[in-house]
Amino acid sequence: MNQAPFSIAIHGGAGTILRTNMTPEKEHAYNSALDQALKAGIAVLTEAGTALDAVTAAVTSLENCPLFNAGRGSVFTHDGSHEMDASIMTGHNLESGSVAGVTGVRNPVLLARAVMEKSEHALLASRGAEAFARAMQLPFEDSAYFHNDLRHSQWQEALRDDKIVLDHTEKKFGTVGAVARDIHGNLAASTSTGGMTNKKWGRIGDSPIIGAGTYANNATCAISCTGHGEYFIQSVVAYDISCLMEYKGLTLADACHEVVRKKLVQRGGEGGLIAVDHAGNVCLPFNSEGMYRAWYEAGQQHVAIYR
Repeated sequence: MNQAPFSIAIHGGAGTILRTNMTPEKEHAYNSALDQALKAGIAVLTEAGTALDAVTAAVTSLENCPLFNAGRGSVFTHDGSHEMDASIMTGHNLESGSVAGVTGVRNPVLLARAVMEKSEHALLASRGAEAFARAMQLPFEDSAYFHNDLRHSQWQEALRDDKIVLDHTEKKFGTVGAVARDIHGNLAASTSTGGMTNKKWGRIGDSPIIGAGTYANNATCAISCTGHGEYFIQSVVAYDISCLMEYKGLTLADACHEVVRKKLVQRGGEGGLIAVDHAGNVCLPFNSEGMYRAWYEAGQQHVAIYR
């Protein structure tokens, strides 16, 4: 069992660039970005900060990096815009905040947190969420800030083929997230995404849905998911893991294995998640080729992409 005073894990999406297409330069860039985001969270926890502040800092760092499909690196919708989703939850009182389908907000995670802390609601969407962001004086950016040549070419290809696709053609699920346990024993989780390239009709995935893509409960665990969102919604993945721990007494590792390696696979759902339990144990299961991830547990820091 982990006896370190705090733990944190982050992800930049399950599924990866194929090894054959991964250059040393690309790998270094991804590892550096993951390391930077992890250290942003560690810096908060080292100063006896809260798990909530730690996951906020880590996800903000990932949203600011164009390598990941969240915030600045968000993919293009069918209409050529960027519609972003995010959520955050704290385990000591089960409070949460989520936003869906927002455009122009620099850091959707900060808007999700504002929904949790400064509104009477748990989920705001689209133009209403943007109006709330302006009322909270959160920063906005124009479309040029979110433009990325790689994302644009992916969108053009998807338009030509008239299909909705994941982050990369090599099936990278573009979502970022963080989970943490602080020295006070509190848990928190956050997830943020730009969704699917060429998505239509205001499609929303699992990231902003509490219990599906994000969940935190001090009694059990904190979870942030990444994968084919429809399957994660239908399987209520994040809450399912917590329930297996609470009602069946499974360990975090066993609960994660049951859901990610068995239940999701049986349904054809691909992806993964990051998790931390009430004791600070970290688990990072995935059933895809890889998962962009980094974690700090028992005083040791790790960064990985492939298995």
